[in-house]
Amino acid sequence: MAKHLLIVGFVWPEPKSSAAGSRMLQLIDVFLLNNYQITFASACAKTNNAFDLSTLGINQVSIELNNSSFDTFVKNLNPDVVLFDRFMVEEQFGWRVQEQCPNALRILDTEDLHCLRKGREQALKDQAVFDKSYLFNDIAKREIASIYRCDLSLIISEEEIEILKNQFKVSDHLLCYLPFLTEVVSMESKKKFTKFKEREHFITIGNFLHAPNYDAVLFLKQNIWPLIKHKLPKAQIHIYGAYASEKVNQLNNAKEGFVIKGFADDVESVMQQAKVCLAPLRFGAGLKGKLIDAMTNGTPCVMTSIAAEGMFGNFEPNGFIADDAEEFANKAIELYTNKIFWNGKQKNGFQVINARFDKNLFVSDFIYKITAIQNNLGIHRLDNFTGQMLKHHTMQSTKFMSKWIEEKNKNIE
Repeated sequence: MAKHLLIVGFVWPEPKSSAAGSRMLQLIDVFLLNNYQITFASACAKTNNAFDLSTLGINQVSIELNNSSFDTFVKNLNPDVVLFDRFMVEEQFGWRVQEQCPNALRILDTEDLHCLRKGREQALKDQAVFDKSYLFNDIAKREIASIYRCDLSLIISEEEIEILKNQFKVSDHLLCYLPFLTEVVSMESKKKFTKFKEREHFITIGNFLHAPNYDAVLFLKQNIWPLIKHKLPKAQIHIYGAYASEKVNQLNNAKEGFVIKGFADDVESVMQQAKVCLAPLRFGAGLKGKLIDAMTNGTPCVMTSIAAEGMFGNFEPNGFIADDAEEFANKAIELYTNKIFWNGKQKNGFQVINARFDKNLFVSDFIYKITAIQNNLGIHRLDNFTGQMLKHHTMQSTKFMSKWIEEKNKNIE
């Protein structure tokens, strides 16, 4: 009999808008291939960019925050596995799942460590060195508690696995390294990619609702692009990303070759036309979808160390890593003009994708781990006393606040 997975989404997946959307569809594909029946539920409103999950045979359900209707819904559904999309969703719905479906395996997909990203953002604003005082912030207290309350948490970056184990002392048996799950770049695909001399211009891409992406575009505009443009007057930088606001569009300047393109309906096409991808991220966490897209489509990159974090392991990067604006610009110019460098970095990217992110390297172990925990769920939870303690204490405050809001809403109606 097919097992049932309930995914409680922070938003409806938008694979063309964000790396998080692509990641969610990758996870869905894994469960579908392993014969899970899937229901996707979210309290968020759908946008026109939302993927139609019904085309995959997935039941789509709209749910409400702070409403006991979810209790009835989840009890009737009685899923074997519940996947929470980010810790904020687990805070809202985790206690309800625990009460109504105590035997359901609870999985948290962190997407990235929000506390790491927020801590780095604050350190940048303070013009200070990032350290524990920035990492151990209020979001960390909520996020790490959520990890402990769940039976398993999916971590997308090896760097974040190490931070959780070494800085927060989270037990290894609660964590599962599961990066982006990509297809192998075949020899046939490599031969079809546009060659160095046929490509032109620079590219950067990223959802503008994600704060690190907007900051990166500003840093590029103010500190990096003028240096590149001075040496390469005919070059342009094409900036793609969903949800470009008016303040983003105001950065557009055709004379300077700084062109805001907005939403990219076909990322592969625009990436394969570009000669070099730029990723000047100054804060962030997780793995960067733009670098995965660049490597998959044979586009070498210049990136900051934040952008490169967790991406390459022991392999050579598909470009150059530089944090100083002048060095970043110089490396971009070098990569843009040197065919030998460019070809070598492109090959590095193919090697990284195939050796580190091939989905076949991870899927079997992931499903085995889920099955093993399900078969020994009582023992697994006994070994997580911190999680038991947090469920006893912290979830009570979330629970009764939610019930209070629900009663308040009834009185308003």
